[in-house]
Amino acid sequence: MNSLKPENCLILVVDDVSENLQLIALILEKRGYETTFATSGQQALERVQTAKPDLVLLDFMMPEMNGMEVCEKLKANPDVADIPIIFITASHEQEHLIQAFEKGAVDYITKPFKTPELLARVRTHLELRYTRDQLKKSLADQAKLTKNLERLANTDPLTGVWNRRYLLTLCEQEINRAYRYKRLFSLLMLDLDHFKQINDIYGHAVGDEVLIAMTKVVQYCLREVDFWGRFGGEEFVVILPETNLDAAVDVAERIRQNLEKTAISVEGEQVKITVSIGVSSYQLDDQKIDVVLQRADKALYEAKNQGRNRIALFGT
Repeated sequence: MNSLKPENCLILVVDDVSENLQLIALILEKRGYETTFATSGQQALERVQTAKPDLVLLDFMMPEMNGMEVCEKLKANPDVADIPIIFITASHEQEHLIQAFEKGAVDYITKPFKTPELLARVRTHLELRYTRDQLKKSLADQAKLTKNLERLANTDPLTGVWNRRYLLTLCEQEINRAYRYKRLFSLLMLDLDHFKQINDIYGHAVGDEVLIAMTKVVQYCLREVDFWGRFGGEEFVVILPETNLDAAVDVAERIRQNLEKTAISVEGEQVKITVSIGVSSYQLDDQKIDVVLQRADKALYEAKNQGRNRIALFGT
């Protein structure tokens, strides 16, 4: 973690007395801090919005809008609420100090102040904010990394769709939801036609291109609520929530037609892509996803036997 550098810190000094501003500015700038100023409460609110300082030194007693009101308004604004505020006050009233902390101030300095005390308190709260910001960034980066790792563990590295393990987890969740709420869903099992022949003739690199092209076409044909993944080799499974058998057949036909129009160019030759699809739907007495998958698999077998590049329902 990098250390805090004063030259990277902007401090807003708020005081209605210009001599006080000049004195504090001289102390801070001599230590290397950048400074900006406001001579009234309203100007302080505006300056915070435009300059986004790292810390505010705020005079307690000011005309029109005092420091307490300024602090309260700043802490009520989520865009700037995390900026630490240190009050500079001539008041030694315990009640004033308690109010300052209740309004969100992190510290206070009493006038007349000593330069080492001012610098020490400023440094402490800048370091606290810097450390907090670094920690938040680190946690955000960690969360992002964890999410990416989880996605990598759950996706097929070639096509980017869900892998078999995670797909089955999602399928189990869907059948549990359907069973609990008495809802429908349908399942498509897709298998690329003559895929082994494509690999044998053109090589596995072209086979990979065919798989990638196929996934793009299928994804285009699905809704956001649908999910799917690579079941193994050239076989894919699509889950269509809230979809009856007739509607599932329509989706399958849309996929089949779009893939039929797709081809991969290899050395001037067009490698056509076609797919066979087995369709099945969840039935209320189905207790496991395996039952729905088996029906789709049998339907797919029929589609293959009937000549490929077609859709079949088991038993039809």
